[in-house]
Amino acid sequence: QDRRSSMPLLTLHNQQISWTPLLVLGYFFYLLLGAMVFQLLEKQAETHFRDQFQMEKLKFLQNYTCLDRQALEQFVQVLMEAWERGVNPEGNSTNPSNWDFSNSFFFAGTVVTTIGYGNLSPSTVSGQIFCVFYALFGVPLNLAFLNQLGKGLNAHLMTLERWVQKPDHAQVVQTLAVAIFLSAGTLLFLVFPPLVFSYVEGWSYGEGFYFTFITLSTIGFGDYVVGTNPNKHYIPVYRSLTAIWIVFGLAWLALVFNVGADLMEKFLQLKWHKPDLSLTEGSTIKLEDEPEQPRIHIPS
Repeated sequence: QDRRSSMPLLTLHNQQISWTPLLVLGYFFYLLLGAMVFQLLEKQAETHFRDQFQMEKLKFLQNYTCLDRQALEQFVQVLMEAWERGVNPEGNSTNPSNWDFSNSFFFAGTVVTTIGYGNLSPSTVSGQIFCVFYALFGVPLNLAFLNQLGKGLNAHLMTLERWVQKPDHAQVVQTLAVAIFLSAGTLLFLVFPPLVFSYVEGWSYGEGFYFTFITLSTIGFGDYVVGTNPNKHYIPVYRSLTAIWIVFGLAWLALVFNVGADLMEKFLQLKWHKPDLSLTEGSTIKLEDEPEQPRIHIPS
């Protein structure tokens, strides 16, 4: 059996079979489980909000009899178009521009990192065309940058291991290094930032934590975005500093995701791969050597 076979195998009852189908089934089962839970948690609330919105429209028409339903629906459409173009319907024309340098810097960061909140996008043809080519070159550049940054973080992890020369202590130090890396990163990128966002944006800590993880994981729903409340006065560099925090947070969380994915693969292989000593050397599967530096892969 070629040790570099592209199809992962497991040994079960002295027979080799592929665990890839099990991984595929588990993946789709996880998606189905998520779909059912989200439907259970959110569908009833959506129905409630929809009914409440319809009641509000009826009350509005009753209070302002000079309007008819068609005129109200047209106004709602105008509000929707304004929101889709990045214009917050709240406030007035004195709201700060979405395209000043700080906000534009923040938007550029969401493009190359593939976060894509969706609350702001180019509205001109020239801006849309530039965005395409900017992302075409910017996304690979961002991946290369985060890969180098991840290698630097990984190098610091390896430094602790070099301090101990005795083999019996190497595993302890490695575990300690990983624990320090995870703890420091969790505090710096997941625990403390929600406190800042809660203070500046007026969110609850839970909302700030939700925004933090959704952003650093590049999911980027766009339901929470920093610096968009027209009733608040932000310092000019607020969103620029947030963009810089996002870049370093992406590198850390992407490295954590890579480590988690490697552990899952090894768990599957160690769980199912139980080599029989009576088998020949060619009938057992050996894990490939780990690379010196893990590469950063940003989730889409």
